[in-house]
Amino acid sequence: MYPLVCVNKQHLLENVRAVTALCAEKNIEVTGVTKVFGADPQIASVYVEGGVKRLGDSRIENLKQLQGGEVEKWLIRPPMLSEVEDLVAFADASLNSELVTIQAINDAAMKKGTQHRIILMVDLGDIREGFIDHDELLEVAAETEKMPGVHLYGIGVNLTCFSFVQSDEEKMGTLEKLAAAISERIGRELEVVSGGNSATLDLMLRDGIPAGVNNLRLGESLLFGKERAKYTYLPGTHRDVFTLQCEIVEVKEKPSMPWGEIGVDSYGNTPSFIDRGMRKKAICAIGKQDFDVETSTSTDSGLIVLGASSDHLMVDVTDSEKDYQVGDLIEFHLGYFSTMRAFTSKYVTKQYIG
Repeated sequence: MYPLVCVNKQHLLENVRAVTALCAEKNIEVTGVTKVFGADPQIASVYVEGGVKRLGDSRIENLKQLQGGEVEKWLIRPPMLSEVEDLVAFADASLNSELVTIQAINDAAMKKGTQHRIILMVDLGDIREGFIDHDELLEVAAETEKMPGVHLYGIGVNLTCFSFVQSDEEKMGTLEKLAAAISERIGRELEVVSGGNSATLDLMLRDGIPAGVNNLRLGESLLFGKERAKYTYLPGTHRDVFTLQCEIVEVKEKPSMPWGEIGVDSYGNTPSFIDRGMRKKAICAIGKQDFDVETSTSTDSGLIVLGASSDHLMVDVTDSEKDYQVGDLIEFHLGYFSTMRAFTSKYVTKQYIG
């Protein structure tokens, strides 16, 4: 059944082992992020087999699929007040930036007779989640430490996700100092100091992370073998863990240029086209609802991907060595956002090899 995403579990396992080994050399523990593939248990199990002891996701619905075993589960975005009961039931820890939410988590955990772990987030420039006022951070840490239903587990930062502010030695040094200040305030060491995501790996490999930072939350590097600061591939990793196959439903000679008055697209932009004359074009039964054209790469270098609507993919096959016909398959290696859409879409079949 097409479209189909093929998951190479052996290559993924080798990626996970390679990246966790690099982190272990720097005394960094890895929280494996599962949101890209919707916490698919078959893929998450490869993380665990590769040595990952913590799993993180931004959806509690996904964490519900990861129950059982000895792996610690994190909600890696601030929880909604409306979901704190599910949070304490299905997550061991969560990233937080509001005292009122922590108080609600404490109440829910006490009601359930458990204790939930809290990681306080600090904003170091990306202007997404986290405390900017460091005095407020210390006060919230002190208040959290008093609550019996929660355990102040650590501190964390997120960078390069909204404003794409890069991680550097100064920011990691600030994170380390804030962790030390909290530890002094509460009279004990924090267990977790989380320095961000796959974009921090380049800094880590250049020995730019101080010893006090001991955790990274990694998804892209485990799945696709690359760090996000300079988008370089890491040694011993594979780029072909996720491969998409989609079926051709039309092949016709058509002009490169549309005719008639061109309006704006769904984002208010006017599309542009390159005049290549008459070309052999194929349409595949897949679109933006199911994958992301910009983060997908055709395995046939002779193809020109022209674009996609919600459920049609247009491809120029003129220069390919293969004579594509209706019913043939076109194959793509998927990147981060393309994989996320494919695993979110119920219309894409998943297949596992290795």
